Parts: sequence; structure tokens; C-alpha cells
Amino acid sequence: MFGFILIAVLVLLIISIATGNLFFVVKQQHAVIIERLGKFNRIVGAGFHAKIPFIDRKAATVSLRTMKNGFDIDVKTEDNVTIGLEVSAQYHVSYELGNAPQESGVYKSYYMLQQPVAQMRDFITDALRSSIPVYTLDEVFAKKDDIAKDVNATVSEQMAAYGFTLVSTLITKIALPAEVENSMNQINAAQRTKAAAQDLAEADRIRRVTEAKAEAEAMEQAGEGIANQRKAIALGIKDSLEIIQETGVGNDEANLLFMFTQWTEMMNEFAKSGKSSTVVLPSDFRQSASMFEQMIAAGEANDAGNVPPVTPED
Repeated sequence: MFGFILIAVLVLLIISIATGNLFFVVKQQHAVIIERLGKFNRIVGAGFHAKIPFIDRKAATVSLRTMKNGFDIDVKTEDNVTIGLEVSAQYHVSYELGNAPQESGVYKSYYMLQQPVAQMRDFITDALRSSIPVYTLDEVFAKKDDIAKDVNATVSEQMAAYGFTLVSTLITKIALPAEVENSMNQINAAQRTKAAAQDLAEADRIRRVTEAKAEAEAMEQAGEGIANQRKAIALGIKDSLEIIQETGVGNDEANLLFMFTQWTEMMNEFAKSGKSSTVVLPSDFRQSASMFEQMIAAGEANDAGNVPPVTPED
């Protein structure tokens, strides 16, 4: 009888080794829950382990790696626009061990909740549908990261009770109804057109102001030039009269002589340019008294431009 029992034990041992019921290996970043006769016994980490065949069993192999889950939800904003959100959640089983195995994240993730991923999705959906309605559509676009952080903080506390750590919650896309998107595009196009028109008008105003300033400065400089020219001419005339008077010539004779000189210079310029059409000659160069009047008449005729030429007096 003893031999028969020994043989039976050896056969069972060989079968257990062959079928993996005695020894097993746990991969890195994984944990295995061992139950003994249907009751939780222990949690083993990565490495080589042994268990009692037919009494102990591997109840579950729990991954400790960070996982990702994505889903879509529809929410309504404060200004009554229904938008679609693409949400991505990253999570992993809590690494906390606790004071007892029953307080560890591995234990809670397996025994506390039947469908933890689906429950986490429901928590995130509920948090988003509670927070989005207090924001307008523009605010959702501007504050989507802040909204996701608030939701992540809220859901993390809820999932911690089930042995999960919510790493991050991201709003990856905001989908708008077609009519709302078209309206927003038209509004943006109108605003850009308005801004472009304002920029063009401002550029034209700057150009006009610059041209006006340049023209004013040019006229001011031209006026200063003419004033300086006239001043120089007046000073030249004064100096010439003073020189003539120093020779003993009287004031009246000096003035007549100066006017005659000016008249001859004018005639020389006329001969050089040939642009004038009227010439007034004195009837008698000895009648110097009438020469000044004739010079005035010649100047007025030259300014008119269309007065017929005057023939010399006999």
C-alpha cells in the first residue's frame, strides 16, 4: 500500500510539473493573484514561483503597465451648442501595497469592481457633462486643458477606491456641428477682412501724412530759398548803388544807371533763351526818364505771354 501511494504521488508530481500546476513564472510589470481553495491567498510579483497543485490556482494575472482607453461623448455648452469630444484616458493599477495585501492596488483592481474600465469611462463622462455646460463654446476651446485637468483630479479620487491610478485625461478633439463650424469660419473670415481693411486704411493715412509733411517741408525750404534769394538781390542792389554813388554820381542818376544796366542784362537773357515773344525798345535811349516806364511795360507784356510785339517808336 505504501509503495502504491508513493507511486501515485510521483505520478501526480510529474503531471503537475508537466502541466505547470507546480511551478510558474510571472513576467516583468505583472502580478499574479493566488487563491487557495477558492479563497485569496497571496500576491506574487515577477519571477519564479511554486504553488500547491490542485489546491492553489492562479486567479488572475494583473498588468502593472500604463494603459490607454479612448471614447467619444456628446456634451452641451452654456450657449446651447452640442459638441462632440474625443477623450483619451491613461491609467494603471495602483502600485500601493498597503499594510495588508487586501489594501494593495492589485487586490482592489481585481476584487472590488467587475468592469473597472467601463466604470472609469462613466466617471469621466459624468464629470465632463457636469463641467462643460458652465463654459461657452469659445471658452471650451480656450480652456480644454484646464477642464481635462479638473476632470482627471475628480475621477482619480473615485478610481483610487478601486485600485486604479488615473494618470491623465486628455480632450484630443472637439467636433462641431457643420452649420456651427461654417458660421464660425464666416465670422473669422469677416474679422480678418475687417482687420485687413483697417490696416490698409492706416497705411494709406500714414502715406498721405508723410507726403503732406514732405510737401510742407519742401515748400518751407523753397520759401526760405526765395527769401534768401531776394535778400541777396536787395543787398546786391544796395551795394551797387553805394559803389556808384561813391564816384560822385547823384541818387537819381545812379538809379537810372542801375535800371539801365538791369535792362541790358534782361535783353541779354532774352537773346540767350529766345523764349519770350514780346520785346519793348525805347524810342530814344537818350530819354532816360521814359526808359523805366518802358521797362515796366516790357515786364508786364512778358508776363502776359500773348501780347503782340510792340514796334520801336519813330
